[in-house]
Amino acid sequence: MLTAITRKVSPAFNQCELTHLTRQPIDIEKAREQHDAYEMALHSLGVKVISLAAEETLPDSVFVEDTAVVLDEVAVITRPGASSRRPETASIKNVLAPFRKIRTIQPPATLDGGDVLVLGRSIYIGRSTRSNPAGIQQMQSLLADWGYRIKEVNIHGCLHLKSAVTQVSDGLLLLNPKWVNKESFSGMDFIAVDEAEPMAANSLLVDNKLIYPDAYPKTLAKLIKAGITTITLDISEIAKAEGGVTCCALLFKTSL
Repeated sequence: MLTAITRKVSPAFNQCELTHLTRQPIDIEKAREQHDAYEMALHSLGVKVISLAAEETLPDSVFVEDTAVVLDEVAVITRPGASSRRPETASIKNVLAPFRKIRTIQPPATLDGGDVLVLGRSIYIGRSTRSNPAGIQQMQSLLADWGYRIKEVNIHGCLHLKSAVTQVSDGLLLLNPKWVNKESFSGMDFIAVDEAEPMAANSLLVDNKLIYPDAYPKTLAKLIKAGITTITLDISEIAKAEGGVTCCALLFKTSL
């Protein structure tokens, strides 16, 4: 069974961390409605959703992806690059503990889950303002027992690696070539985002279906032409906080 951990939108969402976007007022109620629709989309795809209550004082806590990397054998609790986000990890660790062995990134390393793209036994980690070389090195050490291959990837002009590239089907990535070099991903095919939609590379693959923002119609047309089944959602308020569809869930397999 696929399981997703999600967390409701914080009432402090307007105080979110921003790196590349200009701050705009976020309609909290609309953001909550959009997040509810996101959870319902996961339900519709057969995913068991563990929906956590909002964290009153942690603005970015809806973006649970950044707090952990969950693999079949182990969950790595991250140390987010933004210090304001580090208190988010304790509750996520408690929720994941019944499902996985737990390992933890230690100071001075930083790592955001949004910088981690898992493709089979290969794990690509973006070198970003949120994930430093020590974090990448610790991932290599923590996962050595399970034979994962770690590869550092340079990114430019975006917050996280998965702002620039995500998997949309077996062997196929959706990518912004101005933000990440496709040569970093050997053996993969690519769909490039439309040039007018630079932020269109973030998507969430659930089995063989793709959850995708409705804000990028030109890139969506490319995905549909490639035969990819898509479920489109309005995440416009969540996007104001530099969030995407991968950011709002920790998705993993479980027998429970």
